Amino acid sequence: MLRRIAFCLLFPALILSCHRNEQTAVQNISQHFCIPDSLMDQIRVDTVRVLPLVNEFSLIGQITFDQDKVVKLYPMVSGNVTEVNAALGDYVKKGQELATIHSTEMAGVQNDLVTARANLALAGKNLASMTDMFKNNIASEKDFLAAQNEKEKAKSELERVETVLSIYGGNHSDYIVKAPVSGFIVEKFINPGMQIRPDNGTNMFTISDLGKLWVLANVYESDIRNIHPGEDVQITTLSYPGMIFKGTIDKAYNVLDSDSKTMPVRVQLDNKDNILKPGMFAEVMVREKTDSSLLTVPAGCVVFDRNRSWVVVYRGKCDVSAVPVEVAKITSRHAYILSGLKEGETVLVSRQLLIYSAITQ
Repeated sequence: MLRRIAFCLLFPALILSCHRNEQTAVQNISQHFCIPDSLMDQIRVDTVRVLPLVNEFSLIGQITFDQDKVVKLYPMVSGNVTEVNAALGDYVKKGQELATIHSTEMAGVQNDLVTARANLALAGKNLASMTDMFKNNIASEKDFLAAQNEKEKAKSELERVETVLSIYGGNHSDYIVKAPVSGFIVEKFINPGMQIRPDNGTNMFTISDLGKLWVLANVYESDIRNIHPGEDVQITTLSYPGMIFKGTIDKAYNVLDSDSKTMPVRVQLDNKDNILKPGMFAEVMVREKTDSSLLTVPAGCVVFDRNRSWVVVYRGKCDVSAVPVEVAKITSRHAYILSGLKEGETVLVSRQLLIYSAITQ
C-alpha cells in the first residue's frame, strides 16, 4: 500500500520532469563556441526575410528543334549525286553549296535556255524588220502588233527558263544544292553515288538555327491548373549539372495523352552559345507565386537532426547558436519558416552542418 502511495506522489513529478526535458531539447543550443580562423574565410551568411510563398514543381521534357527555324531541303530534279560538301553537324552559311547532282533534266533546261535565247533574238529581228515596213506603209498595223507580241512571248519564255535555272542553281547538266538559310546541318540523307528522285519524299538535308530551341515537357493532370503561358521557368540538364537555363512557357497544347494522362507544353529557350543539343533530356522547374508570405532562408541552411529542423544563427565569430525551427515548406531555393526565427536575423549558408555538429557536441 505504501509503495502505491509513493508511486502516485512521484508520478506527477516524473511527468513534469519529462516535459521540462522535452522543452530543453527544443531550446536554442548555444554553448560557448568560436569559429576557427581557418573557417572564417569559408563562411557565408544570409538574412532572414519575408518573401511570397512559391509553389514549385518540376516537369520532365526533351530539348528539340524550334520548328519555326527548321528548313528541310528536298530534291527538285532526279539524278545521280556526284558530290556532297557538307557533313552532319556542320555550320553552313546561306548560299553555300551543299551537294551536286548530275541530272538529265538539267540538261533539258539548259537546252531550253539556248532555244529561248535564239527565239528572242529572232523575234527581235522580225520586230525590227516589221517596224521599218510598218513605217513605210508596207506592213499593216496588225502584222506590226503581232511581231511585238512574239517578241514579248520570247522574252517571257527566256525569263522563265532563267528563273528555273536560278532556282535549281544549275550549271550545264548539274543541279547545285545550296543552303537557303544559315544554320547547322541537323539531318543528312544524301551521299555520293545515290540516285535521287523528287517524288521520293525524303529530304536531303535539314538545316536548323540552334540559337533558339524548344523544350517539350509533359504536365501531369494534377498540375495543369498551375501552367500559364508566358510564365518564366528554369531548365536544367544532365549534361551541365549546376547550370540553370531560363526559358518561357510558350504554349500549352490543351490535349491529354490517352496513355500517360499528361498534357504537352512548349518552352522557348535561348541557346546563344549553342551548348544545348536537340535530343537532350531536361528538367523544367515551374514556380507559381501565391498571395501568402512567410519568413524564408536559403534551402541549404536547414539541418535536420533529433527529429527536428535546425538553423545556425550567426551573430559573430564567437556568438553562434543552433535554433530549432518549424518549416512549412522547402523548395529548391528557399525554406519557408513558420516559427523559430525573426526577420533580419543572420543565418549560415555554408559550413553550417560542420558548425552545428561542433555546437551540439
